[in-house]
Amino acid sequence: MFDRRVIVCTSILFFATGPFLQGQAQTYLGFDRNGYPGDQNMAGLRKTFAFTGYWLNNPPGANRNTWIGNRKAIEGLGYGFLLLFNGREYAQLKASGNAARVGTKDAATAVEAARREGFPKHSIIFLDQEQGGRMLPEQRDYIHAWADGVVHGGYRAGVYCSGIPFRESRAVSIVTAKDIQEHATGREIHFFVSNDQCGPSPGCVFPNPAPKPSESGVAFAEAWQFAQSPQRLEMTAACRQTYAQDGNCYPPGVPPTSGLDVDVNTAASSDPSQARTSSK
Repeated sequence: MFDRRVIVCTSILFFATGPFLQGQAQTYLGFDRNGYPGDQNMAGLRKTFAFTGYWLNNPPGANRNTWIGNRKAIEGLGYGFLLLFNGREYAQLKASGNAARVGTKDAATAVEAARREGFPKHSIIFLDQEQGGRMLPEQRDYIHAWADGVVHGGYRAGVYCSGIPFRESRAVSIVTAKDIQEHATGREIHFFVSNDQCGPSPGCVFPNPAPKPSESGVAFAEAWQFAQSPQRLEMTAACRQTYAQDGNCYPPGVPPTSGLDVDVNTAASSDPSQARTSSK
């Protein structure tokens, strides 16, 4: 998926169970995955993670969304949320002839899904922007229209995207998150960035305290996805030993035979989307 536009956004945060250094902001571990792990597994994963990704539409490459209908049970376990909405790729936007109209329509779908699932107003919904590098005009139109539509619907807009520098030329490197922020034209956009390159990524590990999102290389990141399943060999050569033999990342106490691989995230909040309906 790495043509001139690097892909890398999907993500979630980290859980610090012990004391943290005085003066150091607390951080939390979280996870995300395309498929819902099931109620029993979610209870077990709560030992490691403070928050979870929650898809509002079909995840990338999937033809259905198994997260739908599970908000109440997940929140009952004490999880916070990272609300995710799978966005469009450039080819679709180009073919549409009107990327902004697609963005407005997708924003309405995201807002309706969030309402239907019972997520409160002002929660942050992160648009999964898989393709990276410098955003093309159609992509900018789509992201801006989507963000405007989400805000108009009473929620807040975020983007999940790459935090890895993409070499556009010998002299120019582009970080997708910074490119989107610099062209936001006054919009408030929250950022969940993906950077699984070792380092700054520590690999498939579950440190306490967890790393700060700013250590991703994007100072304004509110959440950082630092490990992906399966691992990308070109990014993880320096920390390959932290992943399982099958190349996936498994939480503590979870054997590879379980198939319960995850992407690992960190955030400065145990509820990065501020989507809990209670203070639990």
